[in-house]
Amino acid sequence: MKWENLSEVQQAEVEKQLAVIRRGVVEIVPEDELRNKIVNAVATGTPLKVKLGLDPSAPDIHVGHTVVLHKLRQFQEFGHEVQLLIGDFTGRIGDPTGKSETRKQLSEEDVKRNAETYQKQIYKILDPQKTKLYYNSEWLSPLNFAEVLNLAAKVTVARMMERDDFTKRFSTGLPISIHEFFYPLMQGYDSVALKSDIELGGTDQTFNLLMGRTLQKEYNQSAQVVITTPLIEGLDGVNKMSKSLGNYIGIDEEPNQIYGKSMSIPDKLMYKYYELATNTSSEELAVLKNSLEDGTLHPRDAKMKLAAAFVRMYHGEEAAQAAENHFITVFQQRALPNEIEQAELAMDELSGGLIGIIKLLSVLGLQPTNSEARRSVQQGAVRINEEKISDVHAEVAPKDGDVLQVGKRKFVKIKLV
Repeated sequence: MKWENLSEVQQAEVEKQLAVIRRGVVEIVPEDELRNKIVNAVATGTPLKVKLGLDPSAPDIHVGHTVVLHKLRQFQEFGHEVQLLIGDFTGRIGDPTGKSETRKQLSEEDVKRNAETYQKQIYKILDPQKTKLYYNSEWLSPLNFAEVLNLAAKVTVARMMERDDFTKRFSTGLPISIHEFFYPLMQGYDSVALKSDIELGGTDQTFNLLMGRTLQKEYNQSAQVVITTPLIEGLDGVNKMSKSLGNYIGIDEEPNQIYGKSMSIPDKLMYKYYELATNTSSEELAVLKNSLEDGTLHPRDAKMKLAAAFVRMYHGEEAAQAAENHFITVFQQRALPNEIEQAELAMDELSGGLIGIIKLLSVLGLQPTNSEARRSVQQGAVRINEEKISDVHAEVAPKDGDVLQVGKRKFVKIKLV
């Protein structure tokens, strides 16, 4: 279908979709093909198939992961079909992107458990009625060795070595296992199996996404358009958001945790979070930007609205209101919260009525490891009844009703049993 054959209403719809899709993306490869695909979709009423592949090795979704999910939701709102692909087969290999060593292969049980967690969290953003769920074991497991050899013959070693991580590992003498070359091949073959029109992913996935275009052409299919989204910096304002770095906001965390962490977002990144990780409209973004620039909106107030938006998206309006009230009470007014979760402490954990502060934090589950507990004490983040504990060797005598606090967001009321 040609542009000039569209009605004015259809042309306006195409331009509207393109404007929304372009927002907040790094690259569209190639953009003229995206336009043509949308023109045909609008003219014929046939939805585009928009794919996102997920490696179920780390299923806890954080705000950084949601950037691409919000883009998918925009496609859904225009009537397009999302192909959500759980890489249960490729997950057993693990994506080597950005890795300096061969990744440990996951068991089938690990992949299945992680995939179930993914689904629960992802539908907090995506519309399940407009999402088709696939597992790539459906078509990858049945491939025989001759078919695998045929697939491998379609890409050269030189092309594989264009990947930056492979090049770095090879040049420094670090091992590259042959099976790792098959990860981008399998990801590309997923697009062949699904006949995807568009594939989305972060900028660190560009090579794998383009492999889909390459293989679709080899199998005489129309090549998918590749859209890459930015990697968002975490709460430290420097590194990519990552659970391993501790600079993340998890969408499945408790409302008070989400709200409190959101208030730690650096001012310079606040607009980026609004643009990429919320469903704020372009018009609302323009007003927000102008208000921050002319000083009519204080950054703190903008950040509180952002924090409430995150909680609202993942826990609902009531939780957002409660989290905001909690933050105002505890942090702005510097008071203990009205409701504090009770934690039981067995008397046999005490020695002469005393217990080491590191052990206490661990036993009550406020820190997962002794090393993290030690670090919290050293950083002055631990208090009992609002009195700071700064000695890692300190022994304390806990009593019923004592309030143990770690950082700005973790509180428990001790109950001896």
